[in-house]
Amino acid sequence: MHIKEHFKSCPKCQSTAIKFDTKHFVCSECGFDFYINASAAVAVLITNAKGELLLTVRKFDPFKGTYDLPGGFVDINETVENAATREIKEELNLDITSLEYFCSFPNTYTYKEIDYYTLDMVFKAEIEDFTPLQANDDVSSIVFLSPKKIDTTAIGLTSIKAIVSKYIDSVS
Repeated sequence: MHIKEHFKSCPKCQSTAIKFDTKHFVCSECGFDFYINASAAVAVLITNAKGELLLTVRKFDPFKGTYDLPGGFVDINETVENAATREIKEELNLDITSLEYFCSFPNTYTYKEIDYYTLDMVFKAEIEDFTPLQANDDVSSIVFLSPKKIDTTAIGLTSIKAIVSKYIDSVS
């Protein structure tokens, strides 16, 4: 459900004279103006020595049980590079040794019936030591798959499908 469905009155003056245009709320009574911007998120492409891509399996909704890439939301006052490093440590218990920007994709992330708009910034990361690898946080399990064997229909999030498809095309 779009966030505009949740604003029935102005948060500042409580007037019902609040209107939404394509990207912000405006109250005609008090002048309150609230913009809806994309939230920053990161996704990380990690391959092993065989060239297989690391995919996670989502532990929770949305899209519980589907393939995903490790990553998550960027915290306030955090760089996207630091977010990528933090998320890989939290979800996989791995340390990134190098990080390279790959691409970005917009996404709609629906959580508890509210649509959040994200911009997923994608990095390729290198990992020297996979021995500490474990599924943590919101990851139920981890798989490594050859890019040629990845079924993108088993990926839940639209942006992650697009990202993995672009990655597959880049290595083919």
